[in-house]
Amino acid sequence: MSLTAHLPRYPLTFLPTPVHPLQRLSRQLSGPRIWIKRDDQTGLAGGGNKTRKLEFLIADALAQGADTVLTTGAVQSNHCRQTAAAAAQAGLACHLVLSGERPARITGNLLLDQLLGAVLHWTTLDNRLPRLAMLTDELRAAGAHPYPITYGGSDPVGATGYALAVEELRAQVQAMGVKLDAIVFASSSSGTQAGLVAGAWALGWDVPILGISVDAPAADLQARVAALATATATRLQRPHSFAAAEIQVNADYLGGGYGVMGDLEREAITLAARTEALLLDPVYTGRAFGGLLDLIRHGTFGPGQNVLFWHTGGTPALFAYADEL
Repeated sequence: MSLTAHLPRYPLTFLPTPVHPLQRLSRQLSGPRIWIKRDDQTGLAGGGNKTRKLEFLIADALAQGADTVLTTGAVQSNHCRQTAAAAAQAGLACHLVLSGERPARITGNLLLDQLLGAVLHWTTLDNRLPRLAMLTDELRAAGAHPYPITYGGSDPVGATGYALAVEELRAQVQAMGVKLDAIVFASSSSGTQAGLVAGAWALGWDVPILGISVDAPAADLQARVAALATATATRLQRPHSFAAAEIQVNADYLGGGYGVMGDLEREAITLAARTEALLLDPVYTGRAFGGLLDLIRHGTFGPGQNVLFWHTGGTPALFAYADEL
């Protein structure tokens, strides 16, 4: 039986997402055979990893009688865009609390937020979660039945989506006869990594799960992932306590900070596009893939190994960074 068979789930994704080798790039780097898991193709309004989380979050919202979902993120948040899309598909109202000021030019994910019918609220970075809580109270006082979703959808309900995802991946690679030496991906709000860690443990799959930090020091991210993986394992009815030291994180590629595209991201985006027609985004997958390229070039992964890059989506954000590419 599936790890999540006992949990409510609202169908939003086209699964399983493909797994395939990056043959030209692997040859060019003369390192490991690089595989990719295409969660940029989950299918919901531009795809991405948050759709897997939202299947469980939307199901929970509906079970609680919600008529409105609300969440928070940056101006070009992939999570906010996918939440708006999930709400539209489920017939729910959607409110988004975005950090920063409304830009003069509406593009990328922000354009899709508006197209999908989300109501936008603007605040500062530090005030996002307090404003989300305040807006929840305001909506409730106005007669709505709101369901707040935390930053990135990264709570035990949302992280469950990636426990199911790692179960999906294991079945795919087993069918192909491929033994993975590592799974590498962008890690930020901790939900994706926590779900993968909890799911792999529950399955007894001993595969290294390496998160490339996008915005946090390694120790901070390890602590968050361990706590959320522990809570997610409990929700899966496979209780286990994870220690921060068990969580594999590399925080060597933080660059200029969150959402700041530098040479690492630019080279990764260009190389992936021109060798594999693969589109990466400037904030998450561009940084994480750039980190993977650097690790390969420095011999962390080498010939004879199979390394899988989990593409977590974000393609719409490319258009907001057109002047920097």
